[in-house]
Parts: sequence; C-alpha cells; structure tokens
Amino acid sequence: MKQLFTVATIAVLAAAATLSLAADGAPGKGREEYKARLEQWCKDNPEQCREAKAKVEKWRDECKANPEKCRAELQARREQWCKDNPEKCREVKEKADKRREWCKANPEKCKEELQARREQWCKENPDRCRELKEKGEQRREQRPKQQG
Repeated sequence: MKQLFTVATIAVLAAAATLSLAADGAPGKGREEYKARLEQWCKDNPEQCREAKAKVEKWRDECKANPEKCRAELQARREQWCKDNPEKCREVKEKADKRREWCKANPEKCKEELQARREQWCKENPDRCRELKEKGEQRREQRPKQQG
C-alpha cells in the first residue's frame, strides 16, 4: 500500500512538474530534473522501476474506469501535499498564476508554446498521445451539433 501511494505521489508530482512553467513561458527546469532523477532511479532499481510502472499503468486503467473517483483522489493528495509542503505549494501556485496572466496577455504565443509542448510530449509518449487524441475525437463526436 505504501508503495502504491509512493507511485501515485510520483505521478501527481510529475504532473505538477510538467505544469511548472516560468512566467516568460519557457518550460521550468523541474520537469527535466524530475525526468533525469526518475531515469537514474530506474537504472539503479530496475525491478522496482518495472513494478512502479506496472502500478502506474494499473492506476491509469482504474482511472479510465472511474475518472470521478480518480479526480477526487488526486485532489485529496494535492491538498495533503500542500498541507505537508506549504512553501513549495505556494511557489507552484504562484508560478501557475503568473503563467495564466502571461497567457492572457500573450494568447498567440501561449498557444504556440502549448502546441510545441504537446507535440514533444506526443513524441515521448506516442501510445498515450494516441489514446488521448481518440478520446478527444469521441468527445467531439458526442457533442450536439451547433446550429449556425
């Protein structure tokens, strides 16, 4: 159970690291540092790494089956992390606020950077990217047609 919590925490922190962007729109160093640490940990602990990846995959499958429960769990973990790390939490929230403000002031540049990050992520995660694209297409098909 503790190991599953650790894996889930890693997943949540990875998501937070990908969102930590500097106010000027450049990706934060946190994501690259996190990936390097994770790769090194996997090299040092190959069996544990395989187990952790399998648990993350299982967790993703469970989230596909019950997304509302998953969202609630992630929110609870995020809130707990903020209670345990108030200074870091404040920093992450401030960075996110600055990024939102920057994007509001620079919508085209923000959109271009988002597209570039999405393309890079898709290169690194082709299977997951394909799944998300298919899911988006399904949602678009399910929307009622707008009368124009």
